[in-house]
Parts: sequence; C-alpha cells; structure tokens
Amino acid sequence: MNVHLAEVGRTIAPGAFGVIILDGAGWHQTGGRLVVPANPALLHLPPYAPELNPVENVWQYLRQNFLSNRVFESYEAIVDACCDAWNALMAPPERIRSITQRDWAKTVSS
Repeated sequence: MNVHLAEVGRTIAPGAFGVIILDGAGWHQTGGRLVVPANPALLHLPPYAPELNPVENVWQYLRQNFLSNRVFESYEAIVDACCDAWNALMAPPERIRSITQRDWAKTVSS
C-alpha cells in the first residue's frame, strides 16, 4: 500500500491536491505503518456503506455471473475460474464504467 500511495502522490500534478477514497480493508488502515505523501489525503468510507464503494458492484458482478454456485476440483481450478472471470469482465472496456457508475457522482472541474 505504501508503494501505491507513493506512486499516486508522484503522479498528482504540482500544486494540486488529491483525495484517495478507501474502504475498511486492513491494508487501508494507517496503524502507524502507512506513509502518506503530502499531496493526497486519505478519505475512509463509512463501514457498511457499499453504495459508496463502486468496487463492491464489481465483486457482486463477478460472483453473480461467473463464480457463485460452483464446485471447484482444485485450487488451480479456482484460480483458473477467477482469471477467466476477470478476463471476461475486462473484455469490453465500457463494462467497468457501467457497473461502477453512480448517477450522483459527477465530475468536478475548476
């Protein structure tokens, strides 16, 4: 997570400020170990608010369309099914946009 934060901080334009929205995942918690650059802020989503976290819709889509109600023969079969599901998800680029879009989330420009 520290590497990711450093890369995000590096790519924010000089003089600009970014906000990184995080859910409650363990690696998103500071716990004194996260090194946050000066130019982005961390905004933690409230717990139990999946409607605010578009990636929750991605996981739901993958489960509903590819991964639920199946029995896998081996660990390799699970990994293969996950890779196939991910590749199918990513095949049409507009799919992610349609799954994660929020009518109330609009682009803000200065």
